Amino acid sequence: MAIKFNVEDVRFKGERVKHEIDDKSPSLVRDFDKCVLCRRCVATCKNVQKIGAIDCVNRGFESCVSTAYNGSLNDVNCTFCGQCIESCPVGALHEKENITDVWQKLRDPDTYVVVQTAPAVRVALGEEFGMEIGTNVTGKMVTALKMLGFDKVFDTNTGADFTIMEEATEFVRRFKENDNLPMATSCCPAWIKFVETEYPENIPNLSTCKSPHQMFGAILKSYYAEKNNIDAKNIYVVSVMPCTAKKYERQRDEMQNDGKYDVDCVITTRELARMIKQANINFVDLENNKFDDPMGEATGAAAIFGTTGGVMEAALRTAYEIITGEKLENLNFEDVRGEKGIKKAVVKIGDKEVKVAVAHGLKNARKISEEIKQGNADFDFVEVMACPGGCVMGGGQPIKKSKIRAEVDVRSKRASAIYEIDEKSDVRKSHENEVLKQIYKEYLGEPGEHRAHELLHTGYMKKEKYNI
Repeated sequence: MAIKFNVEDVRFKGERVKHEIDDKSPSLVRDFDKCVLCRRCVATCKNVQKIGAIDCVNRGFESCVSTAYNGSLNDVNCTFCGQCIESCPVGALHEKENITDVWQKLRDPDTYVVVQTAPAVRVALGEEFGMEIGTNVTGKMVTALKMLGFDKVFDTNTGADFTIMEEATEFVRRFKENDNLPMATSCCPAWIKFVETEYPENIPNLSTCKSPHQMFGAILKSYYAEKNNIDAKNIYVVSVMPCTAKKYERQRDEMQNDGKYDVDCVITTRELARMIKQANINFVDLENNKFDDPMGEATGAAAIFGTTGGVMEAALRTAYEIITGEKLENLNFEDVRGEKGIKKAVVKIGDKEVKVAVAHGLKNARKISEEIKQGNADFDFVEVMACPGGCVMGGGQPIKKSKIRAEVDVRSKRASAIYEIDEKSDVRKSHENEVLKQIYKEYLGEPGEHRAHELLHTGYMKKEKYNI
């Protein structure tokens, strides 16, 4: 409107209260000078996620959205889920951008820059270029990444297959030994931070598995580097994620091996779109390309990691065959799918009954966490994703206007595209991934054994809710 009406300056500036930009968090930036006090972020954090890291403070002209004691988001109980970004209409909240870091590495001839993309990215990226919600743009995305100059373009779905191999094996052992049940998945860094700050007594229930992109980064800097005679110090791993909390996760001290971070940089789906636009690439007209071999091989089970219930379903496909030694015919576990906030089911595996639960959104995660804390959890295995709908609705995904959200079920469209990828996959069980079989045989040994545990597992610890 300013351009339309030729408003180039504000003659009557009036009094303004200046606020410092909060950019201490590795994931989020809060610029209150842009805020219009609509309080959508407050409602999202307090009512949808039940975290309450931010609220409106002071009165009159001094009113502003802030944290406890006006501290940084980095020093309060914020989980970095990024749902506040998705609700902000004016850009007062946004992810901490790492595009410049990536461009610099791409220009460095001595750095071997590898990129990996999460399953949820491919069903949302096209929306940034005017394509229909939920369009699967895997082939175009790979082509664009190659044009940007990455040395190799890999699929985080391969990392998700590793996660299932380790997590399903871990669950089977803990289930047989009745060890710290229920076991909770550990793929979502916002959920992990939530447990560490809000429910530290539940930490033993968390799986020790790293998330898929962290596992994959560890594999790339060990097995892949050795196999291709590349000094791991020269490999720079970039993860394209639908998630802002992944920026926090990648720099955790626990996510290192031999003093090297598993992943060096995380950019969101939105950031990748901006890079493609900066390079003047006509995304819509791009041809389809495939991920680079041999690390581009992944299964349908890995693809469904991007939506609520997907991790559970993928794990059950493998756990069933590990426990029974029999072939699972019906691969679709419908009871753990759908938009219901908390889903519970009993899965018959051989002569055993496995009780499972799936929760998405931290409001629902709190209910599950309370059950575990009180010892009332009537389930053996639980999947939690911090974002309502799962990764397809992550804090780093394309932002949809409220009018569109009111008219279109964005979650359902993106999730449907994820399930379609699974249905069309030739291999739909992680333990049947031939690339994984070879890597375990050559390098890792058996799932959960010493080398695999050293590279692909980690631990978590209690964190203070407030460091102010």
